[in-house]
Amino acid sequence: MRTADKAAAGGWKEFFRKLIVSLKRRPSVIPLLVLVAAFLYYSLNLTHISDTTAKIQGAGMGLCGFATMLFSILSLVCFLNAFPRRKKPVVPMLVLMFCMFAVILFCDVYYTGLIATALTRADNPIRIEASTIYIAQAYNVLQDHMAIEIAGVALIALLPVYSRLLRRINTSIVVEDNGRLDEIDISGEN
Repeated sequence: MRTADKAAAGGWKEFFRKLIVSLKRRPSVIPLLVLVAAFLYYSLNLTHISDTTAKIQGAGMGLCGFATMLFSILSLVCFLNAFPRRKKPVVPMLVLMFCMFAVILFCDVYYTGLIATALTRADNPIRIEASTIYIAQAYNVLQDHMAIEIAGVALIALLPVYSRLLRRINTSIVVEDNGRLDEIDISGEN
């Protein structure tokens, strides 16, 4: 192996070591990143959901979209307050956050049910064509959003388990001795 390859491999090894050390200090970053990904996925695909609401005009569709967006933002705020730095988790914020997750998941399930009802109703069903493909995309976005949200909730619930497992990973660095430690004067006398 060449010297440049060894240096690059050592750089990646050090990067992953530092990543594991930072995760050992704050393992709550893992579910936070998943929840941020769920929020970004939903908000970046909000056009499909808004167009679907305008097309189907089901009872409570707009409210469900609004509640999902609002509680997604507020659940991130609750998460940041529930896990303060170097302190124990704040239980009331955790309870409030899980209540918000329940509302988000209910709204997603209700909205997808309204889409399914509009597509399969007996009188004047909505057909998925090239001009209404956004309805199928909204349905898929909601299904994916629910999956990512459930994964984030599971990661929060399993946080005590994998934080213990992360602490077991050895991230210490072996410092080599050059054999001249006895020559170092630490007495402070000149």
